[in-house]
Amino acid sequence: MTDRQRAHVFVSGRVQGVFFRATTRDQAQERDVDGWVKNLPDGRVEAVFEGPQTTVEELVEWCHEGSPAANVESVEVRWADPEGIEGFEIKR
Repeated sequence: MTDRQRAHVFVSGRVQGVFFRATTRDQAQERDVDGWVKNLPDGRVEAVFEGPQTTVEELVEWCHEGSPAANVESVEVRWADPEGIEGFEIKR
């Protein structure tokens, strides 16, 4: 499918300990987007989303708000060709 897109996202702010990863997984699964999400040692959350371009873009937009308890300060996005990830997981 040529309309598949990959977004590699770094989210800064109060995004750890506020169910950001679990909510991201839920949002991705609702949209049928593949990928993963994990906490970084520097306090950011890193995520990769692969799927149809419009739904990946929706998920990137959602990251600007995040989970209800999150306070997102910035979202850095790097676009790339999809690598064929299947499913969505929370990485440790």
